Amino acid sequence: MTRPQIVIHTNVFVAALLSQLGASFKLLMLIDSGKFGANLSVPLALEYEDVGNRILGHTKLTPSDFEDILDYICISSNHHEIYFLWRPFLKDPKDDMVLELAVAGNCEYIVTFNQKDFEGAEKFGVKVVEPKVLLRRIGELK
Repeated sequence: MTRPQIVIHTNVFVAALLSQLGASFKLLMLIDSGKFGANLSVPLALEYEDVGNRILGHTKLTPSDFEDILDYICISSNHHEIYFLWRPFLKDPKDDMVLELAVAGNCEYIVTFNQKDFEGAEKFGVKVVEPKVLLRRIGELK
């Protein structure tokens, strides 16, 4: 069985920063497990950094902790350059960036809490699921 390729939407990244109790945090901690391949582009990494820095004061993380988390994600993910832009396709241009990465990375899943924002992703062969659904599919949650 091949491991699924995924893109982690920013809202899942934020949820993982805010709480160590949920499926988002567990998903982030499994990035280097080999159970799935996380995919990243420079624009998405910059969005993670920007949003993370804005909410840092609402977390228990130090700036150094946050830098370590970003490094972990960057080191453990498959990197892609996006050579095509067919925007606008979705309602939000930042979501288009996530969909473009999923297509470029031949990803099976976009992991997000905002499934409605990705209506139409199925036209590209990409499924849109919440973190707990993906964790169930890879055998990490019952």
